[in-house]
Amino acid sequence: MTEHAMHSHHINDAGYSHSITDPGHSHSITNPGHSHSVAPAAQPKPNTVTLDYPIERNGGQSIGEITLRKPTAGELRGTSLNALVNLDVDALGKVLPRISSPTLTEFDVQQLDPADLVQLGVVFAGFLLPKRAQ
Repeated sequence: MTEHAMHSHHINDAGYSHSITDPGHSHSITNPGHSHSVAPAAQPKPNTVTLDYPIERNGGQSIGEITLRKPTAGELRGTSLNALVNLDVDALGKVLPRISSPTLTEFDVQQLDPADLVQLGVVFAGFLLPKRAQ
């Protein structure tokens, strides 16, 4: 999907104003005195998934964003690499609670919307690739 820049012109009693905003940054030029500013785009959080359907826990706690960290070999115990590469639901249910922040339970993983589980699985699968393949 391509995002397009937004472009606008304004003329008022103080003078001429011109602004361009695109997904990467924004420019604003105003006369008189001509000023130009560039605002950097917010950096996405690496390995973070925003859930389409947040997890609702007892007590009113809602989890809408989950960050995964790269697991160690020991954190993959109780599963097989084949199951993890195939994004097996039971295998992800064992490993995701070990590497998620906030910490998920196996029950949380089993209750995820399938699209959210796939998003988390894709991030997880990236951890299994060697650096040269990333």
